[in-house]
Amino acid sequence: MVDKPVEDLDEAEARAELERLAGVIAQHDAAYYQNDAPTVTDADYDALRRRNLAIEARFPNLVREDSPSGRVGAAPSTTFAKVRHSVPMLSLDNAFTEEDVADFARRVRRMLKLSESDRLGITAEPKIDGLSLSLRYEKGKLKTAATRGDGTEGEDVTANARMVDDIPVTIEDAPDVFEVRGEVYMAHADFAALNARQEEAGKPRFANPRNAAAGSLRQKDASVTKSRPLRFFAYAWGEASELPGRTQTEVVEAIGRFGFQINPLMQRFETIDGLIEHYRQIEENRAGLGYDIDGVVYKVDDLELQAELGFVSRFPRWAIAHKFAAERATTVLQGIDVTTGRTGALNPIARLEPVTVGGVVVSNATLHNEDYIAGIDADGETIRPSGLDIRIGDTVVVQRAGDVIPQIVDVVAEKRPEGAKPFDFPTHCPVCGSNAVREMNPRTQRPDSKRHCTAGLTCPAQGREGLKHLVSRQAFDIDGLGDTLVEALFDAGLLRQPADIFTLDFEATKSLLEERALAARREREAAEDEAARAEGREVKERKEERAYDYTKSTQNLFAGIDARRSVPLERFIFGLGIPNVGETTAKALARHFDDVEGLIEGVDAAAKGMPGDAWLELSQLKGIGEKSFEQLLSLGEDKLADETYDPTRDPQAGLNVTRRKSLKDRFGEPAAIRDAIRAGKEAAPKPAYLELTADGDIGTVATQSLVNFFAEQHNREAVSALLGAGVSTFNERRAKGPDVDSPVAGLTIVFTGSLEKMTREEAQEMAEALGAKTSGSVSRKTDLVVAGPGAGSKLKKAAELGIEVIDEAGWFARIGRDLPA
Repeated sequence: MVDKPVEDLDEAEARAELERLAGVIAQHDAAYYQNDAPTVTDADYDALRRRNLAIEARFPNLVREDSPSGRVGAAPSTTFAKVRHSVPMLSLDNAFTEEDVADFARRVRRMLKLSESDRLGITAEPKIDGLSLSLRYEKGKLKTAATRGDGTEGEDVTANARMVDDIPVTIEDAPDVFEVRGEVYMAHADFAALNARQEEAGKPRFANPRNAAAGSLRQKDASVTKSRPLRFFAYAWGEASELPGRTQTEVVEAIGRFGFQINPLMQRFETIDGLIEHYRQIEENRAGLGYDIDGVVYKVDDLELQAELGFVSRFPRWAIAHKFAAERATTVLQGIDVTTGRTGALNPIARLEPVTVGGVVVSNATLHNEDYIAGIDADGETIRPSGLDIRIGDTVVVQRAGDVIPQIVDVVAEKRPEGAKPFDFPTHCPVCGSNAVREMNPRTQRPDSKRHCTAGLTCPAQGREGLKHLVSRQAFDIDGLGDTLVEALFDAGLLRQPADIFTLDFEATKSLLEERALAARREREAAEDEAARAEGREVKERKEERAYDYTKSTQNLFAGIDARRSVPLERFIFGLGIPNVGETTAKALARHFDDVEGLIEGVDAAAKGMPGDAWLELSQLKGIGEKSFEQLLSLGEDKLADETYDPTRDPQAGLNVTRRKSLKDRFGEPAAIRDAIRAGKEAAPKPAYLELTADGDIGTVATQSLVNFFAEQHNREAVSALLGAGVSTFNERRAKGPDVDSPVAGLTIVFTGSLEKMTREEAQEMAEALGAKTSGSVSRKTDLVVAGPGAGSKLKKAAELGIEVIDEAGWFARIGRDLPA
């Protein structure tokens, strides 16, 4: 499906698209940075970020607090302790063409007030495709090693970093404090040997060197890291008590003298032609480097000029990454398989006649979604050069963008076999058989790009992730039941649906914990033995394994489960993992309903009160806005029954030239227009539906998701089983009721910026308890904005609308409370 051009978006469409992009990019960031398992190509990811930036540039008042343009990477994993970077680890802006590189140089000269004749040195070096790492040395000794994480906080992998041969434990002649930054990677030959050992041991192969390197560094057991062939290129620095040079080149050379590997292809140039020529040479010799790169990085060489240029959002202004173009080949499509992903999305996979693309044999490729297979977008426009849909037997063009996930980008029309038929995309989940739907976004009037299985709680394909979500901190928050244990219980068949958590067998769970502990010990010892053999050391003998007794641990786990047999209603709702029902929406639903039974009754009523096709058709006509639509529906039956009445000529209908034309083009004569208006009135949404959609924290999209979720009998049975297993809910929000006499009762309040005395969630709960309504966005309905440091677009929007803005101290003064210490 082709995205609507940015220049054609109106403000409502832009807001909806920025919301979608923030969620999609956050998911891709988590997959790449936290799970070491990218789910999208580099090229597609870059395209999403470019689209986000373009929309923000056109609608600066819509920039979100969680905008990807202000975020680097993803939050660090909870597996490791967190390390806060003293100097943030930022990302780089991207260039995709030679003209982009020239624009970068011109922009730098303009900001530095340099003429074309003034000398400007810029370095060029390969962009290593690995895992970013920051190494902090104090008095020459390695103090900490941390991954990038979200750019502000990373994971503490110090013990593991000490196992990498390219990372010295001590350095000489270095400043008292010096942070070396670079990339952990795996060479192609080492990667191939590692996969061969994996196969011999009956273990799964790694997908690519980047994933293998990242997974090897982020092991709980450092001895496993030591057994893996990891390498490290240093190319930058963080905090430094002093710098051993005045240029990028000089400092990197000094880092090399400290004992680090620096890339020999790094060079300095003073012309754009020199940079581009070096880029072409690196790209031409890329396959022979022996390690993965995905572009060339350019940096202003002079450090004083770097400081003058500074930073913007998540990028330094003095650097840019020139990405490589995707590599392509042609092959034959042998079949299309549709699988259900862990979030319920139906994912089409192409089975290909194996072909080598960029030195890698490709036999499968992504087909994105059903519109992509059909070769059209939601408006019926073609989305590939050939204009053809993709059919089994076609000769297709395969691309490996960013060396991650292959994709089909075109069809060779003249080679299509006779009788090839369009592919029928399934409308039911291939795993569980439940309905698979494409929800309509009412703001953009476009269907979602992915079809989703609606049996969230009971579909085996979604089981693990759904259960992890249920026990997460924001949902049931079950002490001792984390992601790893959920996976183990699921794989052992002890846990399949939410109710199983509360009916677990004690002895079976205890046995599983003991088996996992024993298996972990054996794996650790095997890794130690492998490392010893590799280093020529004698493999030590071990005493007979003693049995583990996990009685106490199992008792603690079951105590944690019992403690969550009663949960707040909003946590219960959020824990169900209903698409588009996040924490804010769950809290809003808890304001509407007393308990789970009341929620289900309300959703059922909303389902019966949904607008019909005639209402939707009328509301979606070009030029028919909210006000004119209401005027049309307010026309009395006396007029609509009059055979001589023409709505397009009635001033009370509120129709301008565009609206009159829309009605005539769609329905024709006045009689047909009158019938359409009458049918639209009959198909109008009912109060139960409007009660939910009118709440800004619920809205149409979430209401539709709730209806779809409870339309599946599987989901109803899973919720009933959860309640039948002894789980109950309580509704603090309804029980307490708002403080209607407070100074902020009835106001709509937005909290923005970095609050220092309370979290955003605590602030919102405080306001709601005082009878206020909280919102995540500033609009004309907003009464008050409470802004902490770093408040951005919302503060600007409040100023434009003349809305009162106060700081945190002002908030506590307003509600008559002392400012917390």
